[in-house]
Amino acid sequence: MIDQRLFGRTNHASSRALLGGAALGKIAQDEADAAIDLALGYGVNHIDTAPSYGESELRIGSWIQRHGKTFFLATKTGERTAAKAREEIQRSLERLDVAQIDLLQLHNLVEPQEWEIALGPGGALEAAIAAREEGLVRFIGITGHGVTAPSMHTRALARFDFDSVLAPYSYLMAQNAQYLADFDALVQIWGSRQVAVQTIKSIVRAPWGERERTRATWYEPLEDQNDIDLAVRWVLSNPNVFLNTVGDVDVLPRVLSAASRFQTQPAGPAMRAQLTRLEMSPLFT
Repeated sequence: MIDQRLFGRTNHASSRALLGGAALGKIAQDEADAAIDLALGYGVNHIDTAPSYGESELRIGSWIQRHGKTFFLATKTGERTAAKAREEIQRSLERLDVAQIDLLQLHNLVEPQEWEIALGPGGALEAAIAAREEGLVRFIGITGHGVTAPSMHTRALARFDFDSVLAPYSYLMAQNAQYLADFDALVQIWGSRQVAVQTIKSIVRAPWGERERTRATWYEPLEDQNDIDLAVRWVLSNPNVFLNTVGDVDVLPRVLSAASRFQTQPAGPAMRAQLTRLEMSPLFT
């Protein structure tokens, strides 16, 4: 079973590995049901999705309609203005077949101009706050991709008291010294303000480049169980973070297996050898 830890100030003991709903976006309902059931069987009790993940919200909503909501449920809005964000929040509630979302996140908010719009007057944050006041959502978070995500999140936390943040994190990303310093600074804020820190892209091997895409992920993932074990163990060895799984249901069982067997941090030589052996390359530079 996958260990649990309090998810920031929410008072919810979330599994250290969260089911990434992107994996459910382009598959049939029976496949999505099987993936959700598999994750729940490993002790996952937190699912993270978004309107932009294809049919993911509908797949999760169908499961909830038949089985009830038995997990902490997070979704996102990619809209930047309050009016459009409000509409998207309402659609998510309908698609997920719930009266309340546990965590609503402002999605991939790292580009400076979009950041100012979303967090400024008439921005998406206003819609999120209004939804929380109306009881439609319980908590508000912010997510981001790219090397500027941690520093932009730090700025965002100075403007609003977000309950969670999300950013890329892996041994591969940690080879960027500035990125690692920015990420560690973000985690320090977590310690002082009880902000939950979620991580993504833990098992990136490299961008697809010219290679044929054989997985649903927009990056080439690690495939071998031993390699996935190393990557997952390295992330989970940071006790202050949660790991979002992977956007491919065929790779998902290996990530869940790795998370369920986590005990100790892998040795540095093994991690460095993996980088060299697989010619790993970061998505974000």
